[in-house]
Amino acid sequence: MKILHFITGLSTGGAEMMLYKLVSRMNRDKFEIQVMSFTDIGPIGKRIQALGIPVEALGIKSGVPDPRMVFKLARWLKKYTPDLIQTWMYHSDLVGGLAAKLAGNIPVVWGIRHSNLDPEGNKRTTIWTAKACARFSRWLPVKIVCCSEASKRVHIALGYDPDRMVVIPNGFDLNLFKPDLEGGTLVRQELCIPEDTMLIGMVGRFDLQKDHRNFIKAAALLHTETKDVQFLLCGDDITWGNYQLSSWIKDAGWSEYFHLLGRRDNIPRIMTALDIASSSSSYGEGFPNVVGEAMACGVPCVVTDVGDSALIVGDTGKVVPPKDPHALAGAWSELIKIGKDKRQKLGDNARLRIKENFSLPSVVKRYEELYKCVA
Repeated sequence: MKILHFITGLSTGGAEMMLYKLVSRMNRDKFEIQVMSFTDIGPIGKRIQALGIPVEALGIKSGVPDPRMVFKLARWLKKYTPDLIQTWMYHSDLVGGLAAKLAGNIPVVWGIRHSNLDPEGNKRTTIWTAKACARFSRWLPVKIVCCSEASKRVHIALGYDPDRMVVIPNGFDLNLFKPDLEGGTLVRQELCIPEDTMLIGMVGRFDLQKDHRNFIKAAALLHTETKDVQFLLCGDDITWGNYQLSSWIKDAGWSEYFHLLGRRDNIPRIMTALDIASSSSSYGEGFPNVVGEAMACGVPCVVTDVGDSALIVGDTGKVVPPKDPHALAGAWSELIKIGKDKRQKLGDNARLRIKENFSLPSVVKRYEELYKCVA
């Protein structure tokens, strides 16, 4: 079966990483895979190419709608003739769906990653495109895959066809993300963090929805209670050269306790260096990868109740309201006070929860079975 994955872009992000993980594990004896990007190939596209999977890019400027894209893609589809198209995110859902109709009614499976469409945190073009997709959802896609229950609820309320919607969560590679005491120790040595110092961290690009300011405010509150704790942040644009981020930390008065690592490739080791992992997002998350990755590494998590974060964590960590630094700091404090042994038990339970509910092989199988049913 020839499957084309059509995605808005291939930079580093949750949807892009899930696409990479999916195609890396799909059965190549049963599926011929190709990937096309709306914009450029990007770092994830290069990783997909390294798997031996063809990747092409339309070269469209991000956020610039152009009806000619539909006809350009339709002409390409007639040449490639896929049996099924999987689209990822709103713009590729709309363009891919229309192009597939023009190319001969090729079956299309849409992919939805958002769980919030408030004007505060989304571009107008994103909201307009999502609303347009809602209108077309009854005749363009054969199925609509949501990455979370929260995403499904939000989009049904927006007008998406509920009968076409199915939830397939993100999956995690437990061979890659696993407890690694030696790796975590090496990270701490690199950063000159003593072994007995509490380290709380968050992995994620600098973005309004991630709410790094909430994390920093909570860190300042926690430091009024205990000084023997440090904080690690990493991701795109998480550097001291980011004026806004660094000024928030400096204004809080705890610069010497923060480590800003920028983009790192050794995320499993970063995770295992932590005593507590966190997600402080205020909106927009569907199914945050970083929470599942930390849990797979045996690290207990404190998360804000956004998207499916609470569903992922279950009873293996703490869930607090978004935009509430006092609640976030309080949850960190609770996990510190229970001691190392009980935190380790929570971490062990967290890894088991990922294994039982969100393992990558089981998620890939669900996608493959869906493709067989609708193509």
